[in-house]
Amino acid sequence: MGVEQSIIQKLNAVFEPEFLELEDISERHRGHAGWREGGESHFRLKIATRHLASKARVAQHRAIMDALKSEFDAGLHALTIEIINPEKVLQPPTGE
Repeated sequence: MGVEQSIIQKLNAVFEPEFLELEDISERHRGHAGWREGGESHFRLKIATRHLASKARVAQHRAIMDALKSEFDAGLHALTIEIINPEKVLQPPTGE
């Protein structure tokens, strides 16, 4: 299993997100620290989950980083995290 699939699988299992989007942005970091051929070294994550909603920002990020410890130990270099309020994801769009 690749790094991307491993991240998605773990975040789904731990946080049961209402929304999860993971983008491999490794190519944007070509030649920088941690970059490697084939990608899967730098990711951008957007996630909405009730499991993180009541936590402070630092605690939210720490929980995600803890869940992905083995991926970081195996060479994942960077993860940009955006936490989305799950209430906003679950609201139907307003019609105009």
